[in-house]
Amino acid sequence: MGVIKMYKYRSKQISFTDFNTPIGMKLNPNNRWVKKAEMIPWDEIEQRYAKLFTNRKGNVAKPLRLALGACIIQAEYGYSDEEVALQIQETAYLQFFCGYTEYNDEKPPFDPSLMVYFRKRLTPEILGEINEMIIRNSETEEKSDNDDESNPPSNSGTMIVDATCAPSQIKYPQDTELLNEAREITEEVIDELHIPGNGKKPRTYRKKARKQYLHIARSKKRTVKKVRKAIGQQLSYIKRNLKTIENLPVKTDNLPKQLRAKLETVKKLYDQQKYMYDNHTHSVSDRIVSISQPWLRPIVRGKSKAPVEFGAKLDISVVNGFTRLEYHSFDAYNEALKLSDMIERYKERTGCYPERILADKIYRNRENLSYCAERKIRLSGPALGRPKKDEICDKKQDYIDESERVEVERKFSLAKRKCGIGLIVTRLKETTCHCLAMSVLLLNLRKIGTVLFTIFSLWFQKLLKIYNDSKMAIVQ
Repeated sequence: MGVIKMYKYRSKQISFTDFNTPIGMKLNPNNRWVKKAEMIPWDEIEQRYAKLFTNRKGNVAKPLRLALGACIIQAEYGYSDEEVALQIQETAYLQFFCGYTEYNDEKPPFDPSLMVYFRKRLTPEILGEINEMIIRNSETEEKSDNDDESNPPSNSGTMIVDATCAPSQIKYPQDTELLNEAREITEEVIDELHIPGNGKKPRTYRKKARKQYLHIARSKKRTVKKVRKAIGQQLSYIKRNLKTIENLPVKTDNLPKQLRAKLETVKKLYDQQKYMYDNHTHSVSDRIVSISQPWLRPIVRGKSKAPVEFGAKLDISVVNGFTRLEYHSFDAYNEALKLSDMIERYKERTGCYPERILADKIYRNRENLSYCAERKIRLSGPALGRPKKDEICDKKQDYIDESERVEVERKFSLAKRKCGIGLIVTRLKETTCHCLAMSVLLLNLRKIGTVLFTIFSLWFQKLLKIYNDSKMAIVQ
């Protein structure tokens, strides 16, 4: 019988004054991690999601605040799993942020391998709900006394939408390299399934195949003819090895899970590469660009620096400075088709449709224009088709819309530079999706911190003005 895992739940929000520090150590209440801890409704989050971090076996479960805090710290600094645990162990501010009651540097708070477990449990859906809690906790709802609740609410607010790609850290996919890796995997499968003493080991021609691959890989000048010849050679070796695997007495069900998954990917890769080779083309649907991450697809963005990116595509919306992850996918999709869903989610949150939507021209198709017109929403940008002779363009309004739309571009820039989606290094599909949602959550924490600093600055300036006015009155 396994030991029932217990969960240490703290019903009280830890305050700065309750945190015990060694003699001679004094924490600054204005530290950014102290401020961030105050922005997050820990009690509400823990009451709702603590059950995710309990199992029937093992030691005492780690608190949700520690798991979520560690993920936020990793997204903020870009630390490795090992470095996150060490930084929390060595830094009192990070320990307070993660829910410690006192400073303790005797040992790391958790084994670094648990970070994968944290990222899997904190799914994009859960992080999206936590993000809404943080936004709701920070927003101040001002209700006018003149509001008439009998009338339905009119359109209100502005929603800014756009899409981008979060590239994953993979080697640039070349057909010859992918096929060479696939061939080596088939050879590994044959080595794994062959039983010594059960006949002669099937021949794989691995030395000859390796030599042919290195010839094209080390070639300074690769012609189309040379590359096509190398692809044909590797395809023939993979075909032979796959046939050998099928005829082996030991079936692939006995393979380790990871190796069996790689073999299935190799079969799909072989079919795609064989189709492109036979049809003299370089495109195929659901093209595999990485054997270790077969869910990744080439995303054509048309950028001058990187016309094709390999990673996840995501849609975000910005309302009142707060960012939400609206949709993400590893397949290329038309972001204009997601606009209606984003508008309906806006109505669910606020009770009314937005007054205007700021977006680039890809969202301005006939379906979206008709959808927005029916709901009295103004979609920014010029009208479709050739301008009419008597049409009057409001250049001032167009300039204002375009200037305000830049905010979503700033969010993308900050997310890629400071929040971890400039290059995603996680290797699993679930953890990659976690990184996307965590970057959006971190954007809002940064935004709230900036607002608090602005409020404090305005308050200080007001006090300073009062002091100077009183001083001048005394002098006079």
